[in-house]
Amino acid sequence: MSSELSHDITDNTEILGLPGRQVLDIAIVRSLSQRSDVRGMLRIAGHFAAMLATGCLIWFAMPSWALLIPAMLVHGFTIVTMFAPMHECVHKTAFKSPWLNDTIGWIAGALCFYNFTYYRRYHTWHHRYTQDEERDPELADPRPVGLLGYVTNISGLWFWINKPRELLQLSFGGAARYAFIPSQSRNLVAWSARAQLALYLSLAIASVATRSTVVLWYWFVPALLAQPLLRALLIVEHTGCSMDSNGLTNTRTTLASWPVRFLMWNMPFHAEHHLYPSIPFHCLPRAHRELKQNLTHIAPSYPAANRQVIQTLRETVVAD
Repeated sequence: MSSELSHDITDNTEILGLPGRQVLDIAIVRSLSQRSDVRGMLRIAGHFAAMLATGCLIWFAMPSWALLIPAMLVHGFTIVTMFAPMHECVHKTAFKSPWLNDTIGWIAGALCFYNFTYYRRYHTWHHRYTQDEERDPELADPRPVGLLGYVTNISGLWFWINKPRELLQLSFGGAARYAFIPSQSRNLVAWSARAQLALYLSLAIASVATRSTVVLWYWFVPALLAQPLLRALLIVEHTGCSMDSNGLTNTRTTLASWPVRFLMWNMPFHAEHHLYPSIPFHCLPRAHRELKQNLTHIAPSYPAANRQVIQTLRETVVAD
């Protein structure tokens, strides 16, 4: 077994030894860790149905800009939240069948401008070294400081700068610069990035050749408009939480509304997910009921969570 596979983030063997991971009896964890192709297919079908419905809103809204911008924003949210099924497939918990996780995960990643194959390795280290400033890859980029840093972060500016650069680097064999990508996986990551880059270039060329604006108005512009919404969801997951390996204190759970929980595949139950990444999306609400009394950070909503983050960043500036 390769060193990469022996540290699968869907296996609790390693993480159960970390602080906070021993709250639930292992029998309960196993009962909550049952994966299902049916549950996964129903959820991804529902997500695509929401995308189709909101795409129709754009069609009906044209050519009124007053209606078009809100329609594209709503539609864009269904696109950028493809991050959630990609993330679930990275953990191999969206579906029971490995091939479904790999296939749907890659497609979902391409739709929201992430490379699934790269992100699987990146995210493995994030779980293994959560809030470790030396090794957590999510902390490799400068952390937001103060209100300006917060606004810059959720604007999506760095996302649209870094993602094309990252995809090009990986396509041209740049995987070796990332410590979290094992040597035996570098070619696979490179070819995955090349396939994704070829997909984007093919769509761009076809759009220019046919003078079609479908990709622009139904995919890219909505994703551009809605990216700040996704950033506002992701920034609260760990910002303002403890900088240690204690899963009860280093991650925030947010009690989101049903539409957000649906499109985010229950990722708002994020502390529960980090404590037990083998638990699939459809069992996370049950995991929350088992764990909520032990969690340090539970926000009543995403607006409240973002207010907490802003306050934390302001206090950090004052302290410095």
